[in-house]
Parts: sequence; C-alpha cells; structure tokens
Amino acid sequence: MSLFSQAPTPKPEKKNEVLSRSQVLIAIAVTAIIFLGISKGWVYLADIRMVPLYWQPEHGAIGVGIGFGVALLSSLIYELWESYRIAAQEYLEMVLKPLEPIDLIWLGLLPGLSEEMLFRGVALAALGMNGLALIITSVVFGALHMASTKHLSYTVWAIAVGMMLGAVTIYTGNLLSAIVAHVLTNSLSGVIWKWKQSHAV
Repeated sequence: MSLFSQAPTPKPEKKNEVLSRSQVLIAIAVTAIIFLGISKGWVYLADIRMVPLYWQPEHGAIGVGIGFGVALLSSLIYELWESYRIAAQEYLEMVLKPLEPIDLIWLGLLPGLSEEMLFRGVALAALGMNGLALIITSVVFGALHMASTKHLSYTVWAIAVGMMLGAVTIYTGNLLSAIVAHVLTNSLSGVIWKWKQSHAV
C-alpha cells in the first residue's frame, strides 16, 4: 500500500474543558481569597498605605458610569472585532455557561472586590500612584486574564479596562469607583452574555 494513497486524518480539535457550576464558583472564591491574602500580606510586610475605600456618592456614581460604559463597549467590540469575539466567547463560555443567574452577583462581587484591592488598592499605591504604576498594574491585571495565547485580544481589552480602573483610582484617591465599576462590569457582562445565548437562533 502506497504511503500517499490516503491523506492523513486530521486530529480532532480539542474542545475547552467544561467546568461544573460548583467548580466555577469554588475557583472564583479561592482566587478571591488568594488575592485578598496577597493584598493583606503585601500591606503588612512592606508597610504600604493602601488606597482608602470610603463612601462618596460622586465617586460611586463615577463607578456606575464606568461600569455601564465598559459593559456596553465590550458588547460592541464583541460584535465588531472577530478575534476578540472568539477569545471572549471561549473564556465566557467556560466561566459563565455553568452558572445560574443568581451566581452573577457572586461573579461580580468577589473578583470586583479582591482584584481591585490587590491591583488598584495595594499594587498601584506601592508602585507610586503614577503613570508607570498604572501601566505595570494594568499589564499584569490583563495578563492574568489570558487563558492561552489565543486570548491575546481579550488580554488587550483587560489591560485597557485596567488602565481605566487605575486612572479613576488615581483621580479620586478612593477605591470605591473602581470596585463599583468592576462589580457592575462583571455582572452586566454576564447578564448580557446569558441573554444573548438564550436568544441565539
């Protein structure tokens, strides 16, 4: 039999691993605990004065505006940028598909609080609350959202969001705006994605 008589059978494309609802929720909780632990340890060991968190209606309103803006802009980019759409779809399907609607509150609160405390509350303050600190913390924040090299476009978007959250933290000197924006962005993005999936033909 000739070596060339039959074309090689292509290997089936590996699908993303499907996680259960409990696995996703546990992963979110464990990641939040780790981030909070790093934040507290960094403050204690390096004697850092982290960015304060206090109630200020104007700062809360700024956070709401940014949260809605980021969620809507993300939906627009999702429709217009194919590379981002593919990466985001894979990432969101892995994280959001197993979740129930009530879980989207959990998805918003835990990462929103823990990631903002670490990246904007502690890291940004430790590095000087300046332009260089903004770039470094945003790039690291974005890199943590890159599940694989295929998700580079999603990482670029996460870096841009990190820049917005860092900039508003520097502007207000308060962690409130970034936390409100992050929690709202995560929750709204989840709601929008779930709604689109339920109405897909």
